[in-house]
Amino acid sequence: MYARESALTTTAEIREAVLRLGEGALTEQALDSSIRPLFSRVLAGEAGVIYLANHSMGRPLDRTALDLQAAIDAWYAGPDEAWERWLQQMGYFRQQIAELIHAPEADCVVPRASAGQGLRAVLNGFDDRIDVLTSAGEFSSIDLVLKIYAQRGRINLTRVGADAEGHYSMESLVAAISAKTDLLVISLVMFVTGQWLSDLPQLIEIAHEQGAQVVVDLYHAVGALPVDVQALGADFAVGGCYKYLRGGPGAAWLYIDPRHLDGHFHSLDCGWFAQTDPFAFERPVVPDIAPGGNALLESTPAVLPWYQARAGLELTRAIGVERLRDYSLMQQGLLGRLLAEKGIPVFGRPDASGAFVAIADADAAHHARQLLQAGVRADAREGFLRLCPDILNRRAELETAVERLIDIWP
Repeated sequence: MYARESALTTTAEIREAVLRLGEGALTEQALDSSIRPLFSRVLAGEAGVIYLANHSMGRPLDRTALDLQAAIDAWYAGPDEAWERWLQQMGYFRQQIAELIHAPEADCVVPRASAGQGLRAVLNGFDDRIDVLTSAGEFSSIDLVLKIYAQRGRINLTRVGADAEGHYSMESLVAAISAKTDLLVISLVMFVTGQWLSDLPQLIEIAHEQGAQVVVDLYHAVGALPVDVQALGADFAVGGCYKYLRGGPGAAWLYIDPRHLDGHFHSLDCGWFAQTDPFAFERPVVPDIAPGGNALLESTPAVLPWYQARAGLELTRAIGVERLRDYSLMQQGLLGRLLAEKGIPVFGRPDASGAFVAIADADAAHHARQLLQAGVRADAREGFLRLCPDILNRRAELETAVERLIDIWP
């Protein structure tokens, strides 16, 4: 019924722009001439504001509006034409994500509206009350879902905290795993500080040795640093395109390792699209559930997110995450040096972090508001001021942002 794979055909204007970049390390001059023109609408709309919240909401390409229009055009063409095109785009979305995270096949990727929705699908695959281990630093939606399940008696929840500086240690996480642990839920990159848990494969291996399954939150990792879900060894992963992939809200997904696609894993989170042939509109007493990842599809899906995510995914894949990572490290290093010169230390090191710089700051929310008044959009989370440059930010912008931060710093 559904196309599980779709030929990857990058939009011509994106492909040509990336070709003009040439090979090797990215440079500001090349990005200015080749890539910035792809973002003319959002750059014009910023009206002098230095946007350093790329870790929060990624900036869309001009192409995104045309992609969304294509989804609407299919609708005008009629229901049969629309669903054929929409389902082709779903297959393309799944294949793009699979290629990006090095999943063995597109069937391992199941579209979801949010990472929290993906987590619920995993939790609802267990018939009995389970013991869940997680960190105290998971993103709000993941954290909330787990707390609600615990309140309702669906899970026993253990949360491991950070040290006094905000770091999560492998030692504390490993020490919390036991033979009682059924499920570990953990981020590869922590959303508050940007800490990258680079030793996560070893933690997952230890969890497996204790008989636990593992869900990894990749939201602050995919597009920011190279991710290989097969090397991680996780049973499940959740992520989305809202941030570094420039795909906006709703374009999220659940990854399921092939070992759980043999038919033994079922979730209460499924709908009529999980049937082998939903458009046959047959309703047998025993549901005819599709094989593989399609068994986790839900009811009538929102189709626009697959289109709004297309251009950002294509650009990320065309440039290459490794090149983007190197450029991010250069920008983070520059911010760190400029801040250090003014006596403001940053959290961790760029090579041990995701894509943003975090500054411990008891008045972070207040300073973020002051920065916005000064023309710099950053944000604050739980005692940390966060600044995230990307390929659209020029060196001069970063220098100016630091100057304006110094002006308000106590």
